[in-house]
Amino acid sequence: MSSALTDLFPHPIVQAPMAGGVSVPQLAAAVSEAGGLGFLAAGYKTADGMYQEIKQLRGLTGRPFGVNLFMPQPEYADAAAVDVYAHQLAGEAAWYETELGDPDSGRDDGYDAKLAVLLDNPVPVVSFHFGVPKPDVLESLRRAGTVTLVTVTTTDEALAVQQAGADAVIVQGVEAGGHQGTHRDNPETDRSGIGLLSLLAQVRETVSLPIVAAGGIMRGSQIAAALAAGASAAQLGTAFLATQESGANALHKQALTNPLFVRTELTRAFSGRPARGLVNRFMREHGPYAPAAYPEVHHLTSPLRKKAAASGDAQGMALWAGQGHRMARELPAGQLVEVLAAELDAAATALSAAPKGGAVG
Repeated sequence: MSSALTDLFPHPIVQAPMAGGVSVPQLAAAVSEAGGLGFLAAGYKTADGMYQEIKQLRGLTGRPFGVNLFMPQPEYADAAAVDVYAHQLAGEAAWYETELGDPDSGRDDGYDAKLAVLLDNPVPVVSFHFGVPKPDVLESLRRAGTVTLVTVTTTDEALAVQQAGADAVIVQGVEAGGHQGTHRDNPETDRSGIGLLSLLAQVRETVSLPIVAAGGIMRGSQIAAALAAGASAAQLGTAFLATQESGANALHKQALTNPLFVRTELTRAFSGRPARGLVNRFMREHGPYAPAAYPEVHHLTSPLRKKAAASGDAQGMALWAGQGHRMARELPAGQLVEVLAAELDAAATALSAAPKGGAVG
């Protein structure tokens, strides 16, 4: 692993950037202060909103941190399919006494403006989701002193990242909560995602880039397994979602270990892109016919999700969570980093002390 990244934080623990108000400055600061790498999520924020959070985070910690950007999305959504979905959601709008959102509220998430801010006011690390930045963007960030990472879900995507010139890849297994970071949203590949350990091995043999492993990791022993498989750090989202500093809605935090929510699924119901969350009423009713249309569906359902949260109805919220959600621990974020680091050390010690296989008599 290039020391350009790992030298930034003592523990190989990265807090995943979770958009939608979860990855607040207080969470990122607590993780970084404890020796991990905290992250801000710039997704769904304005460029100025992102800048204000960076300023706030810098006031809370002097340690390195990262900022995550969503890549602009190509215009291939079927407008007619979005209209049909809007009609199918009319009952939800009536139930929550709100209007559906405007599906044409923007496709680029303010990408260029956010890049300009990050080049004028460089941060230690920038990661990208939903695609590969152009080589000149990555080079500009490198000249500014920023380490760049890009999420991948296949070996082909990893190759594209290496060719573009990023510093490292975040290998995201299908177990991960929230949106899959696929570079192209192809409905034909739905439910064909690869598990983290298998994907790690494939990417390790395909590219020479350093790897950060992501997907369902909740314990230090799992971090140890990822490191043994070739990663140099692990990125955890759901584990930090439950922490005290997380900006997640209290209903969302409680749902992670609530026996009412027994499993997760990948769904397009809330955003039009595959994302893993706890199965609830909204997902069951609308997931089967939600179109491949991101961010149109995200904009469309935004008022519904907000009203569901405001009314205390977890059955109408996007309860993003990875497959390890039942292992969530309600700890302060800094303490969670310390616990994970201790578990990692214990697993590494046990592994080194284990007897080596000998000849079979």
